[in-house]
Amino acid sequence: MNAHVKSAQVVLNAAYDEAATPHLSVLIPFYRESPSALLKALTPIPGVEIILLDDGSQQPDLTQDVLSTIDDLALPVKFITLPANEGRARGRNRLTTAARGAYFLCLDSDMLPDHADFLERWISVTQDNPAVVFGGFSLLQAPQDKAFAVHRLMAGKSDCLDAATRSLQPEKYVFTSNLLIRRDVFKAQDFDASFTGWGWEDVEWAMRVANDFGVRHIDNTATHMGLDRAETLARKYEQSVSNFARVIKKHPDVVAQYPSYKIAKLIRRLPLRGLLRKTVKSIGLNDDMPLKLRALALRVYRAALYAEVV
Repeated sequence: MNAHVKSAQVVLNAAYDEAATPHLSVLIPFYRESPSALLKALTPIPGVEIILLDDGSQQPDLTQDVLSTIDDLALPVKFITLPANEGRARGRNRLTTAARGAYFLCLDSDMLPDHADFLERWISVTQDNPAVVFGGFSLLQAPQDKAFAVHRLMAGKSDCLDAATRSLQPEKYVFTSNLLIRRDVFKAQDFDASFTGWGWEDVEWAMRVANDFGVRHIDNTATHMGLDRAETLARKYEQSVSNFARVIKKHPDVVAQYPSYKIAKLIRRLPLRGLLRKTVKSIGLNDDMPLKLRALALRVYRAALYAEVV
């Protein structure tokens, strides 16, 4: 079944019942990257629907791959295709308007659940009526390719933390890669559409929500399969500078406690910041350098970029 809403194409698979009232809506945006592996890994259970959003990929082969995948799924799926890219914040806001569940489960398209009962665990968590819950990252199923070794090392130290550790700074460790949100919470606080490009829109959202509703952390992990090459990481850091500036403006007291901010403030005082950026980026992208040194260099590079806006 097809329809058009605000120039978006909408496809419903055979399992989608327009009269149903699902409890949990799984929200999966993607852009030029197939979510098919994730879709196939989600075990069908009652009360769950999937809302997919192709955020302007404009790739017919990708569209056909997704259509073929959802045709075979027992889970009900609504698949929305946008004619142009709207960005991470706007895309996720749009996903929630298409969802019918009392809870939203945000998943990135490059995630894979680490447990067969992944959705059952999330359904169980909702019985306590929490506002916001982050389930965590892992690298259990992530690729071991040497090309992704730097990102793997960095993610293992900074992202793949257990719930007890994340709970020490609950708003800092909230990412839309594996995030449960109660409908009324998102209605009160949606994502800031002024955030464009890559990074920080989910953390900034969590800063707002934490004050009014609180943020809970559990260990119901999914693997981040989409590890990046060092060049891609550097490019994403460059894209995130303006978003980091927005977070500083909106939440200066919170951001001031972050190590990335403190290091950026120190670098800001240096007379040769441009040379530092060039040097550490070169080290981070050099395959012949030791892995730990490359990871450190990329962290310093990110801070050196942020030094221009602190």
